[in-house]
Formats: sequence, structure tokens, C-alpha cells
Amino acid sequence: MKPFLPKLVYFEPQALEYPLGKELYDKFTSMGLEVRETTSHNQIRDLPGDNELQKYRYAKSTLVIGVRRTLKFDTSKPSAEYAIPLATGCMGHCHYCYLQTTLGSKPYVRVYVNLDDIFAQAQKYIDERAPEITRFEAACTSDIVGIDHLTHSLKKTIEFIGQTEYGNLRFVTKFSHVDHLLDAQHNGKTRFRFSINSRYVIKNFEPATSPFEDRIEAAKKVAHANYPLGFIVAPLYMHDDWEEGYYELFERLHNSLKDVSLPNLSFELIQHRFTKPAKKVIQERYPNTKLEMDEEKRKYKWGRYGIGKYVYQTDDATRLEQTIRSYIQEFFPDAEIQYFT
Repeated sequence: MKPFLPKLVYFEPQALEYPLGKELYDKFTSMGLEVRETTSHNQIRDLPGDNELQKYRYAKSTLVIGVRRTLKFDTSKPSAEYAIPLATGCMGHCHYCYLQTTLGSKPYVRVYVNLDDIFAQAQKYIDERAPEITRFEAACTSDIVGIDHLTHSLKKTIEFIGQTEYGNLRFVTKFSHVDHLLDAQHNGKTRFRFSINSRYVIKNFEPATSPFEDRIEAAKKVAHANYPLGFIVAPLYMHDDWEEGYYELFERLHNSLKDVSLPNLSFELIQHRFTKPAKKVIQERYPNTKLEMDEEKRKYKWGRYGIGKYVYQTDDATRLEQTIRSYIQEFFPDAEIQYFT
């Protein structure tokens, strides 16, 4: 799969006042891409398309370069203390993704160029918690690796965190375009994670992402570059023959990595969940999806801000967790399972 290249690029005028903004403007204009101006990265009103579905699909290939004005970082439990805001939006088309509703009518990909402001705020959070470690998640609202070959924002963030005493960085990706990150001075303070899943889930629900084999080849490169490595298995989804499907996943993963040193390997396990608004949006944007979203088969779980979600029934979730834990124990007995949720 080729690295992401936008069809259309928007710039906020203020973005050109920052070195990264000017660099990206020169890059995209020299590449011959269509470049437009927008008054705000939150207000893109003239996307091509005759209907909402066409506009959505075009938005997924649109890049917006802006200035991050809100510097209060969101929390990011359980994976980290804070989400570091480098980008918003993703070019992937994963049917189940929570960004379907989180981003609502703004599914285009936004990149923020005022990195010094963002780093200064991150340093404040680190200083407030010192000497405790402060973990930052860089992929809460985007797949940052999928665009970083264009911006190198993530690489700069890895090197910023690498020189801190009490900061750690984490991010997850479904993309394999990692070569430019391999020589970053991470100093062991960045955990590089890849999202993996059964053949069924990747085939049916993860269009426009790197194939499993490419992700694992990228993971090998990352391990050889001495990054702490992790895998997120999400969403854990109870499709037909899911036990065999997930067993094969871990068997393939083990066979691919058996000759690679993995001293700090981690796994994070997240069961499939959805909200009522998400279900509506997913069915509108992917009308032929096979994604099962039957509220009658699920348990309602209250979330933050009074917004609930549908997760598996307690017995199903327990069986799912115990099964996946047993597979990890069989194939990766020294790995840490950080959580199941």
C-alpha cells in the first residue's frame, strides 16, 4: 500500500507563520497538489461531492494544516495520562472506529504546526507530575504514523520526549510507513504499537490500511531500532469462528517475530463497542457493512460525560478476555498484558 497523499490541501493563513507550516506549503505546492485557504481548520465548507457520502469520502483524502489553539490536553486512560494533540482525523476507513462520531461532520485530516507550543504544554504536565512518569498518547484522534511521512511531527515529538526525564510517548498505527522514524533519538521513552486483528476483521472492516503482513514487517523494523514494542488487539470481535481466527492471528504473529528480540513486549485488549449515534453514522457511511451492532445482544455501559456504549454481555466479554489471554500466554509468555477493556 502506498503512503497517504492528499487529493486536496487547505491551509489556515496563520499556519504559514510557523516553520512547519511554511515547509508543508512549499512541499505541497511543489508537488502540484491543489492547495486552498481556509479561515479555520474547524470550518471546511467547500469540499467536493454531490451528497454527504461523497463529501465524507473526499474529506478522508483531504489534509488541513492549522494551528492548535486549545492547549489543554485531554486525558487518555487507560493507556496514558494525556493525549498529545498532533493531528485529528484519519485517512483509514475502519468501519468500527469511534472517530466516526467523535469527529462528526469534520472527518478530514488536520495537522497542527505550532509544535513548540504543544511541546511547552507537555513539559508543563511533566513538571507537574514529576518525579512520576507522565505518559502521552499521540494517536487518540488520528493514526499519526499514517501522515508522518509528510509532516515529521511525530518524529519531532519522539525526539522531544526522548530528551525529557519523566516523559513517555505512546501511539498506535495500522500503517507500515515507518522508515523515517527508525533513526529518531527515542532513548527508549516511546512505545511503538501496532493494531492487529483476525483476518476476518481486517478484511471486512479495515479498508485503506496497511495489510497485516506489512504491519508486522514494520514492527520488526521498529524492534530492531530498539523501540519498546506493543500490539493493540482492537476491536476484539466475536465473528463466526472467532476462537480459531484469533488463535491463527497469534500463531502468525509468533512465527513472524520468533527471531526478533522483544524484551518489553506489551499487549492491550479492547472489546468491540459502539454507541447509538455511532451505529447510525456507520450504517450511513458504510451501508453494506457486516459489522454486528445489535443492541439486544449487548450490555449497556455508562461512559464519561454520561455517554453510554454497547459492549459484549458479561459472560461473552469474560470468555473473550480469557481466550485471548490464553493465546498470548501460549505464544508470548513473557509479554505484559496491560489491560482488557
